[in-house]
Amino acid sequence: MTGKILIVDDELDILELLEMIIAERTPYLVVTTNNPLEVPHLLKENPFDLLITDLRMPGLSGMDLIREAKTIYPDMPVIVITAYGSSQSAEESIAEGAYDYITKPFRKDHIIITINRAMEWHAMKKELETLKARIKTE
Repeated sequence: MTGKILIVDDELDILELLEMIIAERTPYLVVTTNNPLEVPHLLKENPFDLLITDLRMPGLSGMDLIREAKTIYPDMPVIVITAYGSSQSAEESIAEGAYDYITKPFRKDHIIITINRAMEWHAMKKELETLKARIKTE
């Protein structure tokens, strides 16, 4: 399975770590940015299968990015990663449409399992939409 992941975090070391983990352990392509203000433009210019976002960033928060991403790609899963985890922010993120919520520090296995599940879910959603369209034309 191939797929494309956009990761946004204002911490460069987290971006590099996530990119390295994903490159080593998955077949997915990764695009990173430490500027959340670039994310709407990147999403409009390129189709992505998954967005991974930090929660607290200058300019646009992870919550803002969930809303923006869901406007552009309603079915694209969004994973929130945060160092400031709380049950309230987890509930708010999921209510806004996040697929999952992970707190830092995270384990490599946890992030890979979550990414694979999100990518599989997205692939199944796309396949379902294709089958529905095919049924309508028959």
